[in-house]
Amino acid sequence: MSLSAHLSTRLTARLSALAASVALVAAAAPVATAAAPASTPAAPVVNLVTNPGFELPAPNLSDWGAIAGWNCTGGPAEAAVTTTAAPHGGTSALTVAPANADSTGECAQTVSVQPNTTYTASAWVRGSFVYLGATGTGHDVAPAWTESTGGGWQQLTTQFTTGPNARSVRLYVHGWYQEGPFSVDDVHVDGPAPAPATPLGSVPTTDKVVFFTVDDGWTRTPEAEKFIADNQLPITAFPLPMPAGTDPGFFQRVTAAPGSSIQDHSVSHTDPTTLTLAQQQVEICDARDAMTRAFGTAPTVFRPPYFAWNADTLQAAANCGMRTVLTADADFSWGTSNIWHPGALQPGDVVLMHWTDTLATDLPRALAAARAAGLKPAGLIDYLH
Repeated sequence: MSLSAHLSTRLTARLSALAASVALVAAAAPVATAAAPASTPAAPVVNLVTNPGFELPAPNLSDWGAIAGWNCTGGPAEAAVTTTAAPHGGTSALTVAPANADSTGECAQTVSVQPNTTYTASAWVRGSFVYLGATGTGHDVAPAWTESTGGGWQQLTTQFTTGPNARSVRLYVHGWYQEGPFSVDDVHVDGPAPAPATPLGSVPTTDKVVFFTVDDGWTRTPEAEKFIADNQLPITAFPLPMPAGTDPGFFQRVTAAPGSSIQDHSVSHTDPTTLTLAQQQVEICDARDAMTRAFGTAPTVFRPPYFAWNADTLQAAANCGMRTVLTADADFSWGTSNIWHPGALQPGDVVLMHWTDTLATDLPRALAAARAAGLKPAGLIDYLH
């Protein structure tokens, strides 16, 4: 069947699906000025895709069947990382078999970018009617696609230039209705990376405020929930995806006070400094996606497990849309009252606590310490971003 005949029979009913597809590309060129003795060095061109070759396993505590870095509409019923068919590169590739006539088998991820910048997107694909594109660029274009790869691997390439407000795009690959399985490998979005996230242990402010942060989420008590509600405490929660997904209503209730938010604490609570940049990016981006699906808002703050971080953490966090990597300068968890600077709590201090069976008594102790210092809890995001 010819391309035009094929599309005429299928595209009318599916127009909205294809219209939602878009594209990606080309690295920004350095701009020289007449007054400069030499041109300004261009920012390094890097691949910003999380798990681009489908070589990294999903972190511990991920949902069963999760593909690290990617969200596939059909889940494990449609999409899997395989090693049986020869990949384009490495030892594995993504294979998608749309489960029914209404599925294109789309797999996608959010990629952080810089505004007003040109990026090149590419992927090696195998199959019939396979598409590669991006949305949310600010200047959306049609996807790259192929009618057939003839049984081998073929590279799709496209490009986009981001708009003035674009800080992330949605990169996607998909097949077409009733066209059978397809495979994807070695996906790229090449261009300059976002600037590294800012590390903070306290918030620079002279306002008489402190910030209450609560990590993990394994133990959730009605007593702690009641104290937060009764005092209308602005809480910044850093839950792991598994407990957050088990009881999302709890985290919605304890972050109901104005200024509260739910942020990123990785998937598996692994020390980031023991991981490569690519592995850290999986941990942070997958947790971001889980929080976004559960609560509707993408996190912009990453709390590194064990307060451990390095330069790769700052870049991986930025690549996942985090603007701040936040530790703390006081710990009131498990009955403690540790302030890691001389004297009482100070304006801008970040107080660490945990969702534990002691939180109902840790919170009043932290609140009393804040009030004794003439401070009140405030919303972290209101001061950071």
